[in-house]
Amino acid sequence: MGDRKALPLSYDDTDVAALGERRPALSTFPTPLVTVSEAAVQHNLDTMRAWCERAGVGLAPHGKTTMNRMLWERQLAAGAWGITVATPWQLSVAMDWGIPRVMLANALVQPDALRFVAERLASAADARAGTHEVIVWADSVRAVEIMHATLSGTTARASAPLGVLVELGGAGGRTGARTLPEALAVARAIAASPSLRLAGVAGYEGALAHSGDAESLKTVRSYLERLAELHDAVAADGLYPHGESVIVTAGGSAYFDVVADVLGPLRDLDGHRGRAVEVLLRSGAYITHDDGFYSGITPLGRVGGESFRSAIHGWATVVSRPEPGLALVDAGKRDFPYDEGLPLPQAVRAFGSTEVRLLTGATVTAMNDQHSFVAVPPDAALAVGDVVRFGLSHPCTTFDKWRALAVIDDVDAPHPRVTGLLETAFG
Repeated sequence: MGDRKALPLSYDDTDVAALGERRPALSTFPTPLVTVSEAAVQHNLDTMRAWCERAGVGLAPHGKTTMNRMLWERQLAAGAWGITVATPWQLSVAMDWGIPRVMLANALVQPDALRFVAERLASAADARAGTHEVIVWADSVRAVEIMHATLSGTTARASAPLGVLVELGGAGGRTGARTLPEALAVARAIAASPSLRLAGVAGYEGALAHSGDAESLKTVRSYLERLAELHDAVAADGLYPHGESVIVTAGGSAYFDVVADVLGPLRDLDGHRGRAVEVLLRSGAYITHDDGFYSGITPLGRVGGESFRSAIHGWATVVSRPEPGLALVDAGKRDFPYDEGLPLPQAVRAFGSTEVRLLTGATVTAMNDQHSFVAVPPDAALAVGDVVRFGLSHPCTTFDKWRALAVIDDVDAPHPRVTGLLETAFG
């Protein structure tokens, strides 16, 4: 079983069930290993909730980051509007887990998936339980035609038309209609279909910039202003359904401060300005943060105040010291992410010890499938059998490599203890 990778070889189901009660020392767990710090997760949940409340925006966190039911439910309990997903498979998982509101941040143009969603929504309406709202995106008239034809022909009838957001993109970006006239044509096609409901506008600014410098922030702001312009144009054309609330959404984990600044003023939950509007961020990486890409680009690093804490760390045992300045550890590309930067050696636990101490002057220079090359000072006190803790970059690919991750009480504790497992559902 995939979850056994994170467990001592002698563990059985009884041992797993008793983790919360026994709280075994982390030092008794095998390597390679990735852990999630409960103290950091709770801090990040509290920090993001407080930030959104101050900024006056809602949150539909992207569930693809963790694909973990417990974390999704904790995000909902912390005030999230719903959960965002990226693929039909992830959408099906969210519906299986009974997530009340789900946003598919993508076009849904596979007929089988469309019929599945319609049937599940109809069943949920009959049972008055489970997922009761699914919202998808569209950036072309062709996508709308496929949805309309499929849903008009299905025998299942959802309790309401499928909500669709018009996606606006940008030159060189990812998906999304490239011009306002093209986006308005999509909006008109949605509004004309009795099987669909024009639910608002959407976009993703993260593909348009990759740093926090002034030029990148300017690019992001300009794009978001165009997204607000699209929302205003759709409303001015009378395309939104009469009397229904709509959504304006953008915002990954890198520029949600700019999103709140530009789009936040559109929020009007009570419809005092004529129509109820919810502005939703879709940030997902905040829940675990990292020690790499997101630590360098997070808006909280630009605006000051409370910061997120990295909750994910890798652990690997030194298995070879073949040269004075080199250590080989037993974790590689199969275990730790490397797409947004190599792991960062941070600390070491000496062989036979439970105490973690800082490690300085060490750098990962290369990774194989199951080994990483760690350059260390020639006189470094690092021996075969010692366990190194690594900071990781990019939560999404970290979680994707593990069917279960060990939860520890606090990575900064002198003697971390394992309190449970986080199981993932990546298919």
